[in-house]
Amino acid sequence: MDRFILVLFIISTIAALTFQLPPPCPSEVYCYGPLLHTVQNAELYKDSKTFVDKKMRYNPEIVLASFSQLMDYTQNQPTKMQLQTFVDANFEAEGLEFQQWDPSDWTKDPPFLQKINNSELRGWGQRVHEGWKSLGRQIKDDVRDNPDLYSIIYVSNPFIVPGGRFREFYYWDSFWIIKGLLISQMNQTVRGMLDNFFQMVDLYGNIPNGGRIYYKQRSQPPMLIPMVDLYVRATADVNFLRERIGLMEKEFNFWLVNRTVSIQGYTLARYNVEYDGPRPESYREDFQTAGNLSGKALEEFYINMKSGAESGWDFSTRWFISEDGNNLGDLLNVKIRYIIPVDLNSFICMNAKLLANMFSLVGDEIKSGFYLNIFAQWKEAIQMVLWNEEEGIWLDYDTINNKSRRYFYASNIAPLWAECWDFISPSNASVINRVLDYLDQSQATQFLGGIPTSMQNSGQQWDFPNGWAPLQHLMVYGLENTADPKAKALAFDIAQKWLNNNFEAYKQSIPNSMFEKYDVTNVGLPGGGGEYDVQLGFGWTNGVILDFLNEYGDRLSYESLRIANPQNSA
Repeated sequence: MDRFILVLFIISTIAALTFQLPPPCPSEVYCYGPLLHTVQNAELYKDSKTFVDKKMRYNPEIVLASFSQLMDYTQNQPTKMQLQTFVDANFEAEGLEFQQWDPSDWTKDPPFLQKINNSELRGWGQRVHEGWKSLGRQIKDDVRDNPDLYSIIYVSNPFIVPGGRFREFYYWDSFWIIKGLLISQMNQTVRGMLDNFFQMVDLYGNIPNGGRIYYKQRSQPPMLIPMVDLYVRATADVNFLRERIGLMEKEFNFWLVNRTVSIQGYTLARYNVEYDGPRPESYREDFQTAGNLSGKALEEFYINMKSGAESGWDFSTRWFISEDGNNLGDLLNVKIRYIIPVDLNSFICMNAKLLANMFSLVGDEIKSGFYLNIFAQWKEAIQMVLWNEEEGIWLDYDTINNKSRRYFYASNIAPLWAECWDFISPSNASVINRVLDYLDQSQATQFLGGIPTSMQNSGQQWDFPNGWAPLQHLMVYGLENTADPKAKALAFDIAQKWLNNNFEAYKQSIPNSMFEKYDVTNVGLPGGGGEYDVQLGFGWTNGVILDFLNEYGDRLSYESLRIANPQNSA
């Protein structure tokens, strides 16, 4: 038996004894059932998420009985006005789950600001730093005492939200939020956020997509272990690590047990959420898109849509597989559970390496060696299955058509960011040169506002011309990690462009705002497309900006940004 398969079998056996898949979303109000179906399809609100974020005024049994009476009275054909009256009578406005919170570890002038030479950029960094206060949330005790009235999941510690319609914590967003919080020296806030995640792992065996019960069916890219690594590196709090490392293993095992497949004799990970039905927060959108699908095809559609949401890339041509095997089509072509993603597998590989380092730090060399072996096996699998020698880059793999997906996505460079490639190989320089050539030939580095998510304009928000903060971070630090002078120069250029785009958009918006995504072809404009309007805030955008200002602030001037973007020159 392959050594890694044996290791995985042992892990699977242990994990099966310690936790099960998280249960399906349990609420007949917020998760499934006639009430949700009827209200969401009545289009009472522009955004389907609005309804499922509302608090019930009465216990669920009373609300469901009231709805049943309405349906009987109207012979199952209530008007839109009757449904609105029902909702207003039985639900409160969304966003009332929180109490005032003023973070005690926030300080006006964190040290990173002094590293920014230019006064205008320093002032912007100060205002982004101030944004943590407006994005901070603490859940009311009433949610703990009356959980059945809410869709939000109670956690005891305050946290930072992305912003806008995203009123709750989100899993992978929090990595870049925590990156920024640590630069702002808000260590206590970070510790609390991490303990909230550990609470989720302890209860459910994994971390939900976000802090709502309707998100419990799925997770998001596994970033808990890298978050803890950031915190421990910043604080040297080894006791925190020692007390929680078992829960970190538990979350890691969730992915190995529930999200892996065998490809060409290697074990690799995929996104795969095997729960039927529309996503509650996008119920109307999913139901209408499904159209006339039925039976197995309808079930498959809903599974793929939930799996796409688990990826964080909801949605993108990256997940489209047409009948011809290309990435053209629409949401009916989402086949993500048949795609092996470069970035997910890089994150898993990185998690194994970090766990090895962490167990060594707490003095357990046996466990350290165990996870170091998993790291080595996963790194080999990435290189053997996902590296494409002809293209000179890592590519997602299509298991339906058994081929690499030869399209540019910013995630293709993820093994460099995750340090899951062979740095000491004699072919090291060759790999770096191949990657640089690939980026040049893709034309993705030619835009004035940063790196586009893809080179295809599909109308989906994780496609051209949108750029997203985590992908800029992945690209910049992936290149920095190579230590190659040409790669490092390109990293600085990309960071400069992204800073400029964000800064111009901040200055031009009223009120001054940070956005979740940006148009990389028109500097100073937010991105668009997808299922909802562009959102303000914005947690991971702020975190990446603070990180870039901290890393490059002594080399930047506002004038250098204008030179990098001639269209904004006087």
